[in-house]
Amino acid sequence: MSLILLALLLSAHLAECVPEKPKRSALNQLTRSLLRKYDCGVRPVHNWTSPTTVYIDLILQSVLDVDGKTQSVTASIWYRQIWTDEFLMWDPEEFDGINEISLSSDAIWIPDVIVSESVDEGKSPPIPYVYVNSSGSVKNYRPIQVVLACSLEMYAFPFDKQNCSLTFRSWLHSVQEIDLALWRSAEAIANDTREFMNDGEWELLSIPSHYWQIRHDNTDYAHIQFNVLIRRRPLLYVVGLLIPSIFLMLVDVISFYLPLNSGTRIAFKISILLGYTVFRVNLTDDLPATAVSTPLVGVFFAVCMAMLMLSLIKSILVVKLLHHGEKEVRQMSVSACLLDKYGSGGHGFNESALTSLKTLDHIISSGDFELEPSLEEDLLSLNEIQEAPTGLEWIFQELVSLRIAFSQEDSESSAQVEWLALCSKLDHYLFCLYVLVLAVYASTLLMLWASWSFA
Repeated sequence: MSLILLALLLSAHLAECVPEKPKRSALNQLTRSLLRKYDCGVRPVHNWTSPTTVYIDLILQSVLDVDGKTQSVTASIWYRQIWTDEFLMWDPEEFDGINEISLSSDAIWIPDVIVSESVDEGKSPPIPYVYVNSSGSVKNYRPIQVVLACSLEMYAFPFDKQNCSLTFRSWLHSVQEIDLALWRSAEAIANDTREFMNDGEWELLSIPSHYWQIRHDNTDYAHIQFNVLIRRRPLLYVVGLLIPSIFLMLVDVISFYLPLNSGTRIAFKISILLGYTVFRVNLTDDLPATAVSTPLVGVFFAVCMAMLMLSLIKSILVVKLLHHGEKEVRQMSVSACLLDKYGSGGHGFNESALTSLKTLDHIISSGDFELEPSLEEDLLSLNEIQEAPTGLEWIFQELVSLRIAFSQEDSESSAQVEWLALCSKLDHYLFCLYVLVLAVYASTLLMLWASWSFA
């Protein structure tokens, strides 16, 4: 009997020494009870004919890149999905008042909602958890970086506006299985710009949204489309591209005031053209590359270079015409003929006097030069000389020849001045025409860019 009592006392003492096994936490028990018989491959509804409504919300954070060549836009957005899972409901009083828990997104059913315009996954951070509350509402909040295919209109660059859409839809399920809806009102989403980074190149105008259905193979599919309306800030491109180009064009216009016969105008215009070419090549990477159409700013640069070329060609033609006129005037000079005859040696006075008379007769008949009456009498007296002159007569003849030479030199100088004045008038006319064409083109561009900028 005593042995039995001793065994009972020993067993009681040992029972007190063994530690009590801890109870599972309420959060652990709740998670295990929810996922014990959960099948993540089955749509979470008790009645299979009831559709699962997925509420969608979107907040645009920033526009990272706009690529005109690939027609794509990279954006960073905050994306929210909310739906009801009828298999993830519990009574908070049974689990220490827990109203909301986080579960692994791989352990529960997730709707197959995608963005139709997405062409790349981007660099979105992985978010492996979702929030579930006691009523079965599942909240899937995650930031995503999405690369969208977008039809970009670059013609108005750098005053362009872009309209890119994000269309959310179920990849497989029809509207009878998965329906879509907006979590907030369309007006609240359109005017929500509080999270957008407004210090960058793009300005967010609005994000209008609408719900619509598309019918395919006698089945309706739900779609929600968000239109992201953004506008480029043009100040960087105006200061870096347009203003330097305008300054070079103004310098080219001012270069017309250089003297026509100075010989520096053509060299100065060539320097401007070379400088503009280097400026254009260095800024090639700053212009958007499109395969469909050329931006208007590209046309602007091409026309500016063409205008510089025309300005240079016009100056070359006028200078060539000026020097061609001076040569012709020299060929008509009587003094040049007399000097050539006297400087050749071995010829008598009669031959040189007759040559001068023939040249003068040609000039008088053409009406380019008129002799004074006293000069005509001296030439007639020279024409009557047949024999070798005496000393006094020779001196007299030399004086008459010098008088003719000086008179013709004055006439030549007058002709050159008149020809220079004619070329200057032609240059002024072409300059006015050049400025008119340039002003019309510049005003047209300014009106277009102003209308796009303030629209």
